[in-house]
Amino acid sequence: MKPRTTTRTRTITMGLPLILVVALMLSGVFPTIVRAATKQPNVVLFLVDDMGWMDSGAYGSKYYETPNIDKFAKRAMRFTNAYSQPLCSPTRASILSGQYSARHGITSATGHQPPQAAGHKFIAESGAANQAMLLPEGKNFLEPAQITLAETLKAAGYRTAHIGKWHLGLTQPHWPEQQGFDVTFHCHPDPGPPGEYFSPYGVKAEGVPGGRNKVGNITDGPEGEYIVDRQAAEAVKFIQSSKGGPFYLNLWCYGVHGPWGHKEEYTKYFATKKDPTGRQGNPIMASMLKSVDDCFGRIVDELEKQGVADNTIVIFYSDNGGNVHSNVPATAKTAKAEKNKSELLTDWRKWAGDKPPTMNTPLRDGKGTLYEGGTRVPLMWAWAGKIKPGSTSEAVVGPVDVYPTVIDLLGIKKQAQQVMDGVSYAKVLKEEGNLERKAYFNYHPHAGANRAGGVWVRSGDFKLLRWFGNPSTHELYNLREDISEAKNLVDTMPEKVKELNALIDGFLKDTGATYPKPNPAYAAKPVAPANAATGDDLQGWVPKAVKTSVKDGALHIEADGRTPFIANARLGTLKYEGAVNMTMRMRSANGGEGKVQWRTTAQEAFVSEGQVVAFKVPAGNVWSEVPVALNVTGEVAHVRVYVPAQGGATEVDWIKVAPAGKGKEMMWDFGGAMK
Repeated sequence: MKPRTTTRTRTITMGLPLILVVALMLSGVFPTIVRAATKQPNVVLFLVDDMGWMDSGAYGSKYYETPNIDKFAKRAMRFTNAYSQPLCSPTRASILSGQYSARHGITSATGHQPPQAAGHKFIAESGAANQAMLLPEGKNFLEPAQITLAETLKAAGYRTAHIGKWHLGLTQPHWPEQQGFDVTFHCHPDPGPPGEYFSPYGVKAEGVPGGRNKVGNITDGPEGEYIVDRQAAEAVKFIQSSKGGPFYLNLWCYGVHGPWGHKEEYTKYFATKKDPTGRQGNPIMASMLKSVDDCFGRIVDELEKQGVADNTIVIFYSDNGGNVHSNVPATAKTAKAEKNKSELLTDWRKWAGDKPPTMNTPLRDGKGTLYEGGTRVPLMWAWAGKIKPGSTSEAVVGPVDVYPTVIDLLGIKKQAQQVMDGVSYAKVLKEEGNLERKAYFNYHPHAGANRAGGVWVRSGDFKLLRWFGNPSTHELYNLREDISEAKNLVDTMPEKVKELNALIDGFLKDTGATYPKPNPAYAAKPVAPANAATGDDLQGWVPKAVKTSVKDGALHIEADGRTPFIANARLGTLKYEGAVNMTMRMRSANGGEGKVQWRTTAQEAFVSEGQVVAFKVPAGNVWSEVPVALNVTGEVAHVRVYVPAQGGATEVDWIKVAPAGKGKEMMWDFGGAMK
C-alpha cells in the first residue's frame, strides 16, 4: 500500500536537487510524490435513495423543487440512459466493486439481514411439489475480499469517508471501516434511516451501553434534528478536515427512502402546489427531495468555500428507480398499518392521501422491477475544465462503471486481482470518444408479479427482457421509439430476440449467476389453452363476447362479439353503499370509448338509464389510469366493464374499486393477484 502523502513531503519534494529527482524517478518513488505535488482531484459521490429519473427539475419535473441539483446540472454532464439495479444494495455493491450483481451475489435489498455462513447454498436442489421454480437467495453482505473503490483510492493516498446508509452487511466485519473508509457515519440494521429521520436516532456507539435499537457510530443530535441535515453537517466537517490532501467522500443519503420522515414546513408549501403535467403531486416526497437538495447544496457550497470545487469530481446518482408502490391502498403492508393505526401512515394520508411516493411517467413501473421506471435513474458528473458544463450524453452506463471511470480519470491503475465487469466512460465525460461496449445487463432473479425474476440486456436502442420460468418468456422494446415499453416486439423481430438472447446466455455464464431453475419435484397442473385466461387468472371477472389471455402481466381483451365486456358479480360481499370510485389502468393501440354499468343488491337486472358511466381510453398504446365515479343508490352488487376492443386488443393492468368514503378498497392485479 502506498503511504498517505503529507504536506511536509510535498514541501521537501519542491526543494530537491535535480540529481536527486532523477534518482527518485529511477527508483520508482517519484511518481507518488509528483501525484501529491500536483494535487490529485478530490472525489464526491452523492447517492440518493429511491430517487426516480423524473424526480428533479433537471430531469423534467414540474412539481418537485430542486434548485441546487438543477444549478449543478448546468455545470455537469447529464446522462439520459444511466441505469441502476432495481433495488438499493445491489447498486451499492456494484459501485464499490465494479461488478454486476450476478457476480458479487448481492441481488436483493437484504444487507440488514445476518450474513450467511461459509459454504451456504444460495439455491436449493429441490423444492415443494407446488413450487414450479427454485429461486436463488441473494448474498447479505459485500465480501471482505473485494478490493473496493475506497480501498483503491486509499492506497493511492486518498483520505476516505462513508457517510450515511450502508446496507452491505449487518455485522462489524462487513462495515465500511473494513472496506477502505477512514471516516464513517452509519448505523445498523439499515434498510432505511435511523430514528424515522429525526433525532433522537436510537443509535449507540459500539460498546457503549444504553443504545435502543441500532448499533453504529451515529450519535444523537439536538431533539428533532433531521438526519439528512446531519449528513450534510458531517460531510462539511470531513471536507474541512481534509485540507492538504485528496479525499473521497462517499455520501449515501438516507432520503428519500421510507419511512418518509419529512419537514412539515416544506410539506405545507408543496400541499398547495399542483403539477401542470398531472404526473406528480405527493407533498411528502416533494418535501423530502427538497431536504436532499439542501444537503447536496451544502456540500457543493463547502467545496467552494474551501477553494477545492474546481479540483473536485462530483458525481450525483440514485440507487434505483422511483418508488411507485408503497403507502398506496390495497397492499398487505398498508392493510397491516391501517389495522395497527400506524402514526406514520396516518401522517401520510393527511398530506398525500392515496398518492404513491412518486410517479416515473413516461417510464414504466418503478423500484423493484426490471422495467425502465425501476432501473433508469438520474446521473450527473462535474469536473471543472475537464467535463463540459451543461452537456448531455446518451451513453448507456451503470453502477458497475463508476469504479473504473473514477480511477481512469485519476490515472490510478486497477489492482490486478479485482475482477471488474464495468468499463470506463472517461472518454465520454471528456468528449474524447464514445463508450465501446456492445451491451449492458441488469439482473434481478427474485420473484414478483407471477414471475420468477429476470434479466435484461440493452444493446443500442433495443432492450430484451427474459423472465425466468418454465418455459422462460421474453419482452423486446425499442427504447428510442418506445420509452414507455408499451409495444412488445418479440413476435415481429424474432432474429433480434435470438441475437440478444445469446448475449444474455453469455452474461449468465460469464458472471457465474445463480438464477431460477425448474424444480425437479414440481407436480405440474394442467395448462389452459394459450388463447384463454383461466378463472384464476381473471380473479372473479367473467368475460362476455371477448377472447381473453393473461400475458406480460396484463389482461388482454379482444372482441368476440358485438358488445364485449367483463363482469364481476361478487361485489355484494363488499357492502359498498353510495358513491364508489373505480380506477382501471388500461392501454389500447386504437383507443376508444367504453362504459361501466352496475346494478345494486335490490335490483335483479341491469337498467339502461342512470347507472351507466362512459370513459375513454387514449390511443397510442400508452398506459393510462382511467377513473370512473359510480353514483350508486343502494349497495353495489354487480359491475360490467365494456371495453373498446373492436379492431384491436385492450390491455388491463389492474382494476381498483373503493367507496368514496371510508371502507376497504379491492384491487385485481392481473400481473399479480387480487388484494
